[in-house]
Amino acid sequence: MAAFKNESNGTWYTMFRYTDWKGERKQKCKRGFSTKREALNWEQEFSRQNRADLDMTFESFVKIYMEDMKNRIREHTWQTKISIINSKLLSYFQDKKMCDIAPKDIIQWQNEMMRLKTPSGKPFSATYLKTLHNQISAILNHAVRFYELKSNPATKAGSVGKKEATEMLFWTKDEYLKFAKSMMDKPLSFYAFEVLYWCGVRLGEMLALTPADFDFEKNTLSITKSYQRLNKKDVITDPKTPKSKRVIQIPDFLSEEIQEYIKLLYGYTLTNRLFPITKSYMHHEMTRGAKEQGIKRIRIHDLRHSHVSLLIEMGFSAVAIANRVGHESIDITYRYAHLFPTKQAEMAEKLNIERGGF
Repeated sequence: MAAFKNESNGTWYTMFRYTDWKGERKQKCKRGFSTKREALNWEQEFSRQNRADLDMTFESFVKIYMEDMKNRIREHTWQTKISIINSKLLSYFQDKKMCDIAPKDIIQWQNEMMRLKTPSGKPFSATYLKTLHNQISAILNHAVRFYELKSNPATKAGSVGKKEATEMLFWTKDEYLKFAKSMMDKPLSFYAFEVLYWCGVRLGEMLALTPADFDFEKNTLSITKSYQRLNKKDVITDPKTPKSKRVIQIPDFLSEEIQEYIKLLYGYTLTNRLFPITKSYMHHEMTRGAKEQGIKRIRIHDLRHSHVSLLIEMGFSAVAIANRVGHESIDITYRYAHLFPTKQAEMAEKLNIERGGF
């Protein structure tokens, strides 16, 4: 290791040669350090990162993790990860060496997260705590799988929170129809919510729709993309999962409504977004309509639950519903099992009849 002083301005710099991941020899120079020790520490940390030495700090390993993973994850998901890492993980673990992080450190961090409050003064939700734990565990798992960390201390410590909220809210058809009346004063809002409720699409999928996604002769809607607003820019990505790419058969009345809506739009092309609005606009409208009609306020995503519950009530199978909403059928069976009570009763009755034949 070597550090040199820049006599012209009194700062220090380090210059050295190293072998990169391709096996090529390269030279590295970093300037602007206040002291010789800072320059040498930076060189040492760079060398550890380059050879993935787990004697490095958590902060240094996070940089490696980011380089390894940033092109493998959807941009919106990546932005969420970065936010959690910067606000909830680095502030606690940044100076700890990767090889020294123990289960007790994870437990202490979990306890700290459970003590924190949201801006409104409420504790973090169980689902958010689960998300935080999943992120620290993902980073440590990456170190175990690819960089020889002996074990994942987050796994040993155990998780906190839970994956899904306890209560799944949804509107009945009558509740939705009441809500829709309040949206009729704004065609943009009315037709956007019609697509969400009667098709069961995700909000990002609806916001990405263009006239070209509709085939009005066949009455179909193709879901091929999703919309996000990231860093003040409109971003169109692939849907959430490969299963999410699908073609949905839409009812005649909705096909007619969307055609009427398109006629209202001036100067639109087949590739223009049909609903050039934001998520915050939709949330505001959701609140407005629920308040006007005196019905419970649900999340926008709960309209998707509402669509699924309607299809279950109409007697459709988990497989058919899964294909329509872009889920695996096992997910529908597991998440909405409480909405299939009549099927359980029907199974039991048929088993009674079958048993009676002996």
